Amino acid sequence: MKKLNWPIKVFFITFILAAIFSAASNLLADLNIIMLCIALVIVISIGILFDMIGVAALTSKKENFHAMASKKIKGAKETINLLNKSTMVATICNDVVGDICGIVSGGLGAVLAITIANNTSLNIVISTIIVTAFISGFTVGGKALGKSTATKNADKIIFLTAKIKKVLTFK
Repeated sequence: MKKLNWPIKVFFITFILAAIFSAASNLLADLNIIMLCIALVIVISIGILFDMIGVAALTSKKENFHAMASKKIKGAKETINLLNKSTMVATICNDVVGDICGIVSGGLGAVLAITIANNTSLNIVISTIIVTAFISGFTVGGKALGKSTATKNADKIIFLTAKIKKVLTFK
């Protein structure tokens, strides 16, 4: 029964985050083309950033932070705590946040394609192809670059993530 707790938690975390992101993207539907483009880039960038954190959590070396913790370096213990739950961190970052950003970027992309078609002489099919190609290229290219960066700088990324988490959770 205990093995079912984590997937159930992931379901509810995903449900809540998706509702928040979806509500936010619906509020953006009335924005102009420039603001929609900015919102789209931000959502995709969040997905890329969290993908990097998930990869860093899986590739970082815990031993480096044990040495730092013994020297009482701030953030080392928090980093060890994250790394002790690296699979959970990767699931939340890559699957929950990353997938939600992918879904929301698709929704924003649809709104953007319609807005472009309505405000220009561009055919809806052409605007949809252009927006979809941009979202795909930026997401996949960004994640490829992010994964490369995350594997090369895993310790730095997970250490910074732990420090930010500590500040945000007031611990």
